[in-house]
Amino acid sequence: MIVDFRKLANFVKIIDAGSISRAAALLNTAQPALSQQLAALEQHFGQKLLLRSNSGISPTQAGLVLYRHAQFMLKYLDQATLDVERAGEVLTGHVSVGLATYSASSTLSLPIIREVRRQHPGITVHINDSFGQILSELVMSGRMDMAVIYASHPIKGTQLAPLFTEELYYVCGTDQDALFAPGAPIEVQALKGVPLVLPGKGHFLRKLIDDAFARARVELEIAAEIESISALSEAVRTGIGGAILPLSVVLGTSGLERLSAHPLIKPAISADVALCTPDPLPMSEAALAVKAVLLQVVADLPEHAAGRSIAKAL
Repeated sequence: MIVDFRKLANFVKIIDAGSISRAAALLNTAQPALSQQLAALEQHFGQKLLLRSNSGISPTQAGLVLYRHAQFMLKYLDQATLDVERAGEVLTGHVSVGLATYSASSTLSLPIIREVRRQHPGITVHINDSFGQILSELVMSGRMDMAVIYASHPIKGTQLAPLFTEELYYVCGTDQDALFAPGAPIEVQALKGVPLVLPGKGHFLRKLIDDAFARARVELEIAAEIESISALSEAVRTGIGGAILPLSVVLGTSGLERLSAHPLIKPAISADVALCTPDPLPMSEAALAVKAVLLQVVADLPEHAAGRSIAKAL
């Protein structure tokens, strides 16, 4: 006997209804036919699946195990049917994507929007790069579909897929550039007393910078704390101070791309970038489509725009 999905669905309905007669009425099926299906299932599995009494039926231990498995199988069959039916349809929906500030993710927004428009014109993408909100918490709570964030450790309620690692550079205006050979690596110790404009202490990059300077036993000379990349760019360009940023941000920000950028060493400073998605909340078909586009956009980025690749996100 082949255990088909119809027999399993009817078996689940019998247990849910509490009696074969009630299940037959709900299914608009003759009671003897359901009894024959039940007998066939018991013969196939070699186990008694139901206990009958004057008050109705109840599953045996074996019946309860089959009931749980049948529910899962029927659920996945329904999802497979829905996915197949939608395969030929145009995906529609609203998908929100968070992008961490001061990272290569800022270069992803336009390519993602363009590619989603090309592949899935029915999907509207909402880009959020606001520093005032913790992107992982928005993803965890379901208020955002996904986010590209700085992350070095697992975050409860989310799945993290590593994308790439970004190396941090010291970038400065012409007045400070005379202190260093053009493009030459700079030891953190050499920045002692040099004014810097940096993100505030709540930013992931700032924590990495603080830790690196502490290891080098150098006290930071803070000229200003700035959360806006455009304002930080202007502060560096006009000589208020130098900045410590990923090279992708330097090259992709107007006002910074023509300034001198120096790799930092002793210690080098690097930040891991990951794609953050909800766990265990399911993603919509539209969100899954945008996720696939995002991963492809990251894979196609030139090396200088996406840092040093550390993993293939699956």
